[in-house]
Amino acid sequence: MKDNERKEWLAKEPLFQQVMDMKEVLWRNPSIEPVNQAMEKTRLTQEDVDDARQRLERFAPYLEKVFPDTAVNQGIIESPLTSIPAMKQMLEQQYKLKIPGKLLLKQDNALPISGSIKARGGIYEVLKHAETLALEHQLVNDTQDYLQFAEPAFKNLFAQHKIAVGSTGNLGLSIGIMSAKLGFTVTVHMSADAKQWKKDLLRSKGVQVVEYEDDYSKAVEEGRRQAQEDPSCHFVDDENSTDLFMGYAVAGERVAAQLKALRIKVDQEHPLFVYLPCGVGGGPGGVAFGLKLALGDHVHCFFAEPTHSPCMMLGMMTGLHDRVSVADFHLDNKTAADGLAVGTASAFVGKTMEPFLAGCYSVADRTLFTLLKELADSEDIWLEPSALAGMTGPVKSIESRIQGADLAKAVHLVWGTGGNMVPEEEMRSYYEQAGK
Repeated sequence: MKDNERKEWLAKEPLFQQVMDMKEVLWRNPSIEPVNQAMEKTRLTQEDVDDARQRLERFAPYLEKVFPDTAVNQGIIESPLTSIPAMKQMLEQQYKLKIPGKLLLKQDNALPISGSIKARGGIYEVLKHAETLALEHQLVNDTQDYLQFAEPAFKNLFAQHKIAVGSTGNLGLSIGIMSAKLGFTVTVHMSADAKQWKKDLLRSKGVQVVEYEDDYSKAVEEGRRQAQEDPSCHFVDDENSTDLFMGYAVAGERVAAQLKALRIKVDQEHPLFVYLPCGVGGGPGGVAFGLKLALGDHVHCFFAEPTHSPCMMLGMMTGLHDRVSVADFHLDNKTAADGLAVGTASAFVGKTMEPFLAGCYSVADRTLFTLLKELADSEDIWLEPSALAGMTGPVKSIESRIQGADLAKAVHLVWGTGGNMVPEEEMRSYYEQAGK
């Protein structure tokens, strides 16, 4: 971006200067529309989400067999919805305000197989690719359930095929672990900010890890380029994949069912506010889309990003999406929230979410570490730093006077995107960084 273009944006919208100054800000999306109108602007449909849900149900017997930690939900990869009243008190004391209504945590940090939100979309895309190959080679016997995918014939087929992905860490874990289990040769292209323990874990599963000294975008670009040169390789494109998006979107109706089981209504008097940590956008975008389909106009979704890497906020504020990067606004994309260290957002997600998203806000790294410690102390729940980005959402909504956020019957749902695979010593070092 040229200096004169940046000056034009700064003159047009004062919020850009605060973003450049790395202040914690909230941006409201002026383009949001009622769900029925928003659906007219996208090629994605309820049928697409239903198709993804049904595929995951077909694979449930296989997943239960090869990943015993999925047995608690009969092979369905799902996480608890947990009330966190002690953390709510902590937030009220720290920010000196009242948070009316309930505060819930969606514990994707406890998802089986790969311990993060990426276990949704990432594993789904690998399973869909495996099913497609098996059908093409007439291996699937439709008189049997999908336990058959554990048979040697399937592994022999998948061993002739490759899967690749570019990742800051958690998507790489889900793609790598699932692909290796099925028998694929899998390569994860990882950016400089990816944590060493994630690389070590992947290598221990037989995954090839290629490291880059550059950021996330370079890892994706290189992974995509190398995969294009190999017809046997399927590239999981975090920036553009509809399959990833649909794997995440299935979460919407599952959360709706969990809320119903807890006897929590979602309507005009009981609005639901959901706060989703955001990197390139696929995970939070898919979940938000699924939630809007399942719960309608009374669910309000916000993306949360680091102050050093608010790529989705900048993409949506300017309308330029992947044609603007955080570097254009002199931001360095350096953050302890490794999964959110993305300089340029997905245009596919940004454009899709334009009529659905309530807004975006940013969080400083020091805030993430403080919240990590407070959640551990108050609820004994341990998340990785990036997963705490959603936790200031209720505060931001109430301070910004978002309509309905301060209602006595409002529900605030923070999406805890990862944490339970973090090694204990690594988590302890995060904890000790609070207050530094």
